[in-house]
Amino acid sequence: MAYYYKGSGVAVNEDTMSSIILGTSLLTARHIPVAGEYEVKNALAMKIMDLLGAGGSFTEYYAMDFNDDLVLMGHDGPGHIAIAEGKTKVRPLMVYHGKVGRGLSVEMSVKYGPVTLLSVVEDSKSHFKLVVAEGECVAGEILHIGNTNSRYRFPLGAKGFVSAWNQQGPAHHCAVGVGHVAATLAKTAALMGLGFHQVC
Repeated sequence: MAYYYKGSGVAVNEDTMSSIILGTSLLTARHIPVAGEYEVKNALAMKIMDLLGAGGSFTEYYAMDFNDDLVLMGHDGPGHIAIAEGKTKVRPLMVYHGKVGRGLSVEMSVKYGPVTLLSVVEDSKSHFKLVVAEGECVAGEILHIGNTNSRYRFPLGAKGFVSAWNQQGPAHHCAVGVGHVAATLAKTAALMGLGFHQVC
């Protein structure tokens, strides 16, 4: 599923939305992936990763740590709490990030170790391809703001990864899962008649 919300000034709607991130995170962990910001293609990416047993947490990159050569990625939900490192926290927010409304949010990091990013990308001819990158989730300081937040290292380095990833034309969201599953995704793309590109 995919959803999108914005403030409407209707108290009942605002009350409903106050638990959307927690609810969609629980669904995602139960093999019903839900993508925020109505990112339908990313709901597909999340489902593919989930079917492979890798998870498939909703994410986007939001910062780069040039000193440690890392890419910081996360989102305000829905997090795949089944692939969290340690305990998942539920944090009340007085204002959702970049959105109208307030409520509960899920704070977690993806398990440390090998990870795979997946984006379902549509090209100019309305064909689809799977864009994949393998990297590693590493320990370190993250923002404690009620989001899923993780630090990722890629073989291309932070700048090289962001440049190579963006050249493939993905949306700004992707699904992150645990383990290196690019080879399986390549076979999946071939069986489904989709294009495939591995960034790293």
